[in-house]
Amino acid sequence: MNLTLRIWRQSGPDDAGRMTEYDVRDISPEMSFLEMLDTLNEELILRGEEPVAFDHDCREGICGACGMVINGQAHGPERTTTCQLHMRHFDDGDTIDIEPWRASAFPVVKDLVVDRSAFDRIIGSGGYITAPTGSAPEAHATPVPKPAADTAFEHAECIGCGACVAACPNGSAMLFTSAKVVHLNSLPQGAPERESRVLDMVGQMDDEGFGGCTNTGECATACPKGIPLFSITKMNREFVRAARKR
Repeated sequence: MNLTLRIWRQSGPDDAGRMTEYDVRDISPEMSFLEMLDTLNEELILRGEEPVAFDHDCREGICGACGMVINGQAHGPERTTTCQLHMRHFDDGDTIDIEPWRASAFPVVKDLVVDRSAFDRIIGSGGYITAPTGSAPEAHATPVPKPAADTAFEHAECIGCGACVAACPNGSAMLFTSAKVVHLNSLPQGAPERESRVLDMVGQMDDEGFGGCTNTGECATACPKGIPLFSITKMNREFVRAARKR
């Protein structure tokens, strides 16, 4: 496959960015999207040019680091992470636009790399449970009802990639935040911080500058792990309940 890539290049957070065009040749349809970018970077290095900076880590669809917008879609045309997107989903001769996540709370660090530490601060504000010091408790010491366990597992699948924010026209982080809140609030172990957790995490989300949710549903459509849209409804109920108690 021969492709034309239009890639966002930006030297640093304070520099002006631009779309730069590159041609890549003899790309195997079985390559992953990141392997295709590796091939481009090898060619750029051989020519003495600056390689394209992009985030990646596990390359197994688990860590969520490989976020980028491909032809206007978070992670590309398939509902998966960028590292699990393969070039067979494109056609020979295609022009592919590649951009970073675009949200005010995700400032560009360089090229396709954005600073997603806002997510870390949201988790740090309430994404924990009370853990007394000492040895780990017996696994069966606190029974967990099957429906609660299923809900918790479903929401624990969120990998914090930021696709929900990138896909949302408002740059909202409601799906991410709701996944973290519902995950812990569904479990008896999360009960001691149930009210403070949702109030603190939503408050931190607002402080980080994410946009408001208007229920467009683009977040759930783009989520590679299938976090359901009704998670936001669950979190809103938790928020109202906690606000009334406070």
